[in-house]
Amino acid sequence: MSNEAATAPAAGTAPAPPAPEPIPHGLGASLPPADARAKTEGTFPYAADLWAEGLLWAAVLRSPHPHARIVSVDTTHAREMPGVRAVVTHEDVPGTALHGRGRADRPVFASEVVRHHGEPIAAVAADHPDTARMAAAAVIVEYEVLDPVTDPEQAFEAEPLHPDGNLIRHIPLRHGDPEAVGEIVAEGLYRIGRQDPAPIGAEAGLAVPRPDGGVELYLASTDPHTDRDTAAAAFGLAPEQVKIVVTGVPGATADREDQGFQLPLGLLALKTGCPVKLTATREESFLGHAHRHPTLLRYRHHADAEGRLVKVEAQILLDAGAYADTSSEALAAAVAFACGPYVVPNAFIEGWAVRTNNPPSGHVRGEGAMQVCAAYEAQMDKIAKKLGLDPAEVRMRNVLATGDVLPTGQTVTCPAPVAELLQAVRDFPLPALPKDTPEDEWLLPGGPEGAGEPGAVRRGVGYGIGMVHMLGAEGADEVSTATVKVQDGVATVLCAAVETGQGFTTLARQIVQETLGIDEVRVAPVDTDQPPAGAGCRGRHTWVSGGAVERAAKMVRTQLLQPLAHQFGMSTELLQIADGKITSYDGVLSTTVTEALDGKELWATAQCRPHPTEPLDESGQGDAFVGMAFCAIRAVVDVDIELGSVRVVELAVAQDVGRVLNPAQLATRIEAGVTQGVGIALTENLRTPRGLIRHPDLTGYALPTSLDTPDIRIVKLVEERDVVAPFGAKAVSAVPVVASPAAVASAVRAATGRSVNRLPIRPQAAVVT
Repeated sequence: MSNEAATAPAAGTAPAPPAPEPIPHGLGASLPPADARAKTEGTFPYAADLWAEGLLWAAVLRSPHPHARIVSVDTTHAREMPGVRAVVTHEDVPGTALHGRGRADRPVFASEVVRHHGEPIAAVAADHPDTARMAAAAVIVEYEVLDPVTDPEQAFEAEPLHPDGNLIRHIPLRHGDPEAVGEIVAEGLYRIGRQDPAPIGAEAGLAVPRPDGGVELYLASTDPHTDRDTAAAAFGLAPEQVKIVVTGVPGATADREDQGFQLPLGLLALKTGCPVKLTATREESFLGHAHRHPTLLRYRHHADAEGRLVKVEAQILLDAGAYADTSSEALAAAVAFACGPYVVPNAFIEGWAVRTNNPPSGHVRGEGAMQVCAAYEAQMDKIAKKLGLDPAEVRMRNVLATGDVLPTGQTVTCPAPVAELLQAVRDFPLPALPKDTPEDEWLLPGGPEGAGEPGAVRRGVGYGIGMVHMLGAEGADEVSTATVKVQDGVATVLCAAVETGQGFTTLARQIVQETLGIDEVRVAPVDTDQPPAGAGCRGRHTWVSGGAVERAAKMVRTQLLQPLAHQFGMSTELLQIADGKITSYDGVLSTTVTEALDGKELWATAQCRPHPTEPLDESGQGDAFVGMAFCAIRAVVDVDIELGSVRVVELAVAQDVGRVLNPAQLATRIEAGVTQGVGIALTENLRTPRGLIRHPDLTGYALPTSLDTPDIRIVKLVEERDVVAPFGAKAVSAVPVVASPAAVASAVRAATGRSVNRLPIRPQAAVVT
């Protein structure tokens, strides 16, 4: 009898169901996010969903002027309205009146001078949200309107807008021979507009007073311990009297919550003795939180006859808006990476960050690096045009590699496979040209209803190579603490690293699964009773917090294996854990993790702190960065040269990732970053004529949608592990944002022959007459 006959099911019986597919497990697997189902079903608890008994509602009165002197503030009418429980102004701030993420220079409430449109003046708590809004509007403020300073170039000569002056930081970078010249000189003036991080979901929070006179704040904070310390200082309380509980973060590509939003909330709860909730409108979010720095850049590149760079000269001016925030850090990145991932023997860069009466600027993904990338890549296109060379070839002749020296004097010790990345996108097949037929009209720039003619469409191919630094810079103490506990066969991770959409909670589960062989791993909610883990930006939680989780898990692993190793007279290094089993090198020992645990409760706490960095000195020199990541993108665009409309056809991406920890998650992060870059290149521009935010909503501010997203081809992921990083992995989200706007602009330049020196690209810049 054949095997087929022997195993065939009897007549009338159903075939056995297929075996279930194995659940993804450990590092390198595409483990799905633990909160994916809750978010999909709408049951995930966001801050806007919170409720408490006896809840009051808050509203904030904001300045309608970008610059004004406050003559008087009268809260009488607001206080007398039925249902109003409290009104607070600068006079009701019991502690430190100033706050700020990078520098404490911003008042909780404006008292004498208003410095930007939307600055908080007063806040109200009432028993209904409509009452709170009406009461805030009833606060009478008498202003003496002043002329705003909105041009950052005028800030150098204008009267001081702040007691600290208008200049926040100046970095003069000097590297090499100032007399060096090249046979080819390319010059350019570039302007980068203001982008809003446009966080998904409403900015919201709940403040609950505590019996000890303290307060608990439930917020979608991305840096809870910093926010706690800021709040405690403003409230006149000890840090242990303020607790921040991180609620579900809808997603963040910058500082998720405006501290000027959090502080009035806590003050009202302390004053009323009641829980107080505040949900910001989209307009209030545009007015309150920080935006990307608008930047003016002047460049002069010198190159030899072969296209190799000899010297780069640049002036970089960041518009910080009314307050410093993180402008000093953004300027350091802009100056340090002003020449891009290219070998430049001589560089002379002047960088400034100045205050104006424009909306505040701060941390937004790729800050500083994105602005200069758009400029230096335009300069590379100009050099290629002057020499009659292929733009990719000019870049290839200058690319940076491991062991090269940055203009800051820092040697690149991390993997820097820039040539490999560029070659990968250069060699990737180009997309097919659209057919000139009515059936394919949807391919035209402008979409299905576009008014253009196929004969006016020109295709262009361009390149963008970006670089970013990971973690903090210039001496920032990057440290994170994590605890791993195992009880009843379940592992729990306690770490104050906030899940902002970057996938930390998934990574933490994967680390513990791989290290301990335990399938069920939970990540505890975040609050400030846990040790600090720092802000969720620049890939720091993958590196620092992930490193802390790994170290804690390895300590628990040792606790688990030591009794077995002692029993069999061997070291723990001779035992391995895989697929839930513990085995020895010689096969003598073989047991399951569950049997080894045998009801034990194990736990360990560990820290991860990367190697130190140093501030840039008076010449812009210093080892300021822990590590760097690189990305090359080739953009293909179609441009209607009569209408100036642009359609991004395809973006081919090659990226330096160190190690792929979660393939699906990594691809999603890259695609999201590229899409964000397309918005920066073509649509996103927060207009602020004379300092007033025009159209502070998602109708006037055009984010790219799924219809605007081009084909994104991830053609190569270079897995050259960074030996100083846990797992060898690098940050992946920011560098596509940096490179893609430059690549799109380069492609439009190739299609039109125009200089394209401004982002976002305006239609008139793509019209060919």
